[in-house]
Amino acid sequence: MAVDPGILEAEPKDLAALEPEICDGDILLCSADDPFSRLIAWSTKSPWTHVGFAWRWPSGSRILALECVQRIGVRAVPLDRFISETSDGTHPYPGKIVLARHPKLPDEADMKALITCGIDHMGDRFSPAEITRIALRIVAGRSNRKTPRPLRPSNEMICSEYVDKCFRAAGVHIPWDGLGFIAPSDIAADPDVIGVARIATR
Repeated sequence: MAVDPGILEAEPKDLAALEPEICDGDILLCSADDPFSRLIAWSTKSPWTHVGFAWRWPSGSRILALECVQRIGVRAVPLDRFISETSDGTHPYPGKIVLARHPKLPDEADMKALITCGIDHMGDRFSPAEITRIALRIVAGRSNRKTPRPLRPSNEMICSEYVDKCFRAAGVHIPWDGLGFIAPSDIAADPDVIGVARIATR
């Protein structure tokens, strides 16, 4: 089915109303306007610029967003913070956020492997050299070229590479063309992924 970009124009729903139906592994698709987001949008010719996934903290009612962000790397933040500001503290969030879902999550996937992978990469950081490598992967993708081996990700990732790595650990494989890098748009274009709702940002 894939996520129709038209959902970005849907009436946003308040997080408090959506929280009861959010599942572990739900996908958080963003469309933002900061410089790195514009680079992603340019390279993929799509509105989807960032992606993370949701995880409900086992011992409480808080929902976390796990993501990989520029300058910081892999981190987890409360979902209410994720929808209210960017990783550099820009408030309110300069864009739109959509809740999406893969049908294998959480029932058919190895959710323990998903969160283990997510946590194992926590704190993986970006460096200037890694940012350059990521930018070169993006350019290679825009040029419809396979990523040269020296530029392939190891522990430096953009957001969609992090989500893809965690999903693959859980047995969920997102199809993509293998050119350049897996992008947020590839995750949104997966025919198994469905859009659930647009989340009201703050």
